Amino acid sequence: MSGSCEPDGETGQRETHAVPEFGRLLGLDYGTRRVGAAVSTPEQNLASPLENYTLRSDRLDAEWLLRLVDDYRVAGLVVGLPLHLRSGDEGQKAIEAREFGAWASEVTGLPVAYHDERMTTASAELLLMDAGLSSKQRKARLDMLAAQIMLQSFLDQRAKPQA
Repeated sequence: MSGSCEPDGETGQRETHAVPEFGRLLGLDYGTRRVGAAVSTPEQNLASPLENYTLRSDRLDAEWLLRLVDDYRVAGLVVGLPLHLRSGDEGQKAIEAREFGAWASEVTGLPVAYHDERMTTASAELLLMDAGLSSKQRKARLDMLAAQIMLQSFLDQRAKPQA
């Protein structure tokens, strides 16, 4: 898979150089039923939520993904990697996210990077609750906001000067 990343032995962080340093990035928060999508600015300094998508079939899912890539002129993909909360190890959900990322990269022809998504859904839920949204309103926004939080974290980590 083009852009797979391995843990950095010293920091435990995921590498971020699998995708271009300029151009819009599409953040994808993969779930077994839904995918949240977010997009960055071309300068890769700000992420915005886009939409939630309910997975249907390989053909329809590929059409949806290609539409986003085309509409936003995406240069690379960032897929959230669900790591175990305490250990940071990869489990079955991380394997599924990597498989989704490999599929998305193959469908679009774009490089993919993976980024730790621990606590993004919980953070998104808290933000939506603080905004006073109903349970139904929160559910409608949760995955795309989690994708935005994950993508913004990726952008922020990438922008930090490396020691």
